[in-house]
Amino acid sequence: MSSNDLTRSLFDLQTSLTRRSLFANASRPLGAAALASLIGSQSASADAAIHTTADSNGGLPDLPHFAPKAKRVIYLMMTGGPSHIDTWDYKPEVRKIHGQELPESIRNGQRITTMTSGQNAFPCVAPMFNFSRHGQNGTWVSEILPHTARMVDDICLVKSVHTEAINHDPAITFINTGVQQPGKASIGAWVSYGLGSPNRNLPSYVVMISRGPGQKQALYSRLWGSGFLPSQHQGVALRAGNSPVLYLNDPDGIDRPTRRRMLDRIAEINQETYSSFGDPETLTRIAQYEMAFRMQTSVPGLMDLTSETAETRALYGKDIETPGSFARNCVIARKLAEQGVPFVQLFHRGWDQHGNLPKLLRGQCESIDQPIAGLITDLKQRGMFEDTLIVWGGEFGRTIYSQGTLTADNHGRDHHGRCFTMWMAGAGIKRGFEFGRTDDFCYNIVENPVHIRDMNATLLNQIGVDHNRLTFRYQGLDQKLTGAEPARVVDELIS
Repeated sequence: MSSNDLTRSLFDLQTSLTRRSLFANASRPLGAAALASLIGSQSASADAAIHTTADSNGGLPDLPHFAPKAKRVIYLMMTGGPSHIDTWDYKPEVRKIHGQELPESIRNGQRITTMTSGQNAFPCVAPMFNFSRHGQNGTWVSEILPHTARMVDDICLVKSVHTEAINHDPAITFINTGVQQPGKASIGAWVSYGLGSPNRNLPSYVVMISRGPGQKQALYSRLWGSGFLPSQHQGVALRAGNSPVLYLNDPDGIDRPTRRRMLDRIAEINQETYSSFGDPETLTRIAQYEMAFRMQTSVPGLMDLTSETAETRALYGKDIETPGSFARNCVIARKLAEQGVPFVQLFHRGWDQHGNLPKLLRGQCESIDQPIAGLITDLKQRGMFEDTLIVWGGEFGRTIYSQGTLTADNHGRDHHGRCFTMWMAGAGIKRGFEFGRTDDFCYNIVENPVHIRDMNATLLNQIGVDHNRLTFRYQGLDQKLTGAEPARVVDELIS
């Protein structure tokens, strides 16, 4: 029996014992039952306890599956669906079709959203900005990304990403968890579960959220949740302000020694509870209390940027001085990466431009352009670019046809999942490379399609994980990030 099979067997055994304990202890006094209910109300996991003792980093004992090229991932999630047509996927011929009706042979009966399904016409809209060539390969980049344009020789553009989802919540759930329905584990939770973290004082999966000038559709914590995985692997959201993690600080009047004694006593009570009820999640709760105690000293230093040099601060732009900005979050992401946190995800809201696209998209790009170029430059200067994987993209793209009339200056574009652009950089990814091609309408993929499952499989591959072998038994199935449908590592992107 392999170590992975043994781990699953132990987890299944402990789960069944927990279920039996429910009936075995049913005759206990009501007070004890109420106490057990309160104690069991927080999520934890036996599996986590097994792996913590089996591997000093807290990951699975047989991972990584092979030598990783990336020690860490910084995932830049542009929520709302950036327009690939106006940023990266440029073809000069598209200018010639401006104002023309999108041919039915191109749309081909595609399902469209309710935002444009009532339109009588679907006129094509050429890119709303000028493009120019950059880098050694002459990559087309929009004028609204001047800083990132200077970094094109460091990044790998994937212009043929696609998804089945056409609305925000299922689409962003899909790309983050592998399925469109809520309840599954997020990509960062999978990384935490499989690899753990070399830093015991910080979470293995950290999330930060910023807001741009566009529409701000809701984000839900389940997007960085652990789903069916042990709860210790869910993302920890860092907030701007004096309390980056809720409920982390000690109450007034409680000093560190007193808090230490309190935690020690709570740990004793939890150990007694585990012995009495057999609930394996209690063990993880002990570990989580300890993590929170250590984070009280490690987190404040992360949020303090006073030690950053003037040269470093200038890389990220003026918004670095604004708490909660994308620029500031990029610096914190670099600091987290330096301290060994394996997965950092920045959600930047505001890319859902159904109207007023020219103004809003320009504003969005202004908020991310210099910080992203600064992040890449900063990582390179610190010798971290070669083992840090950076991923940029949204949940889908935008349509070539207009939402609203062409005569108005505030028209926009609808959701489009058939093709859109993402990019990767660092950690063994080809530099200055473009992969995939769309048709002359930037509407359908004509060469080298890459599903979002393939992007996730490739991400896992770069951190030494075989996406088919990182599984978790749940509801009778071996669940995995890439789901039940076929997925492949896109070897063409790897150097």
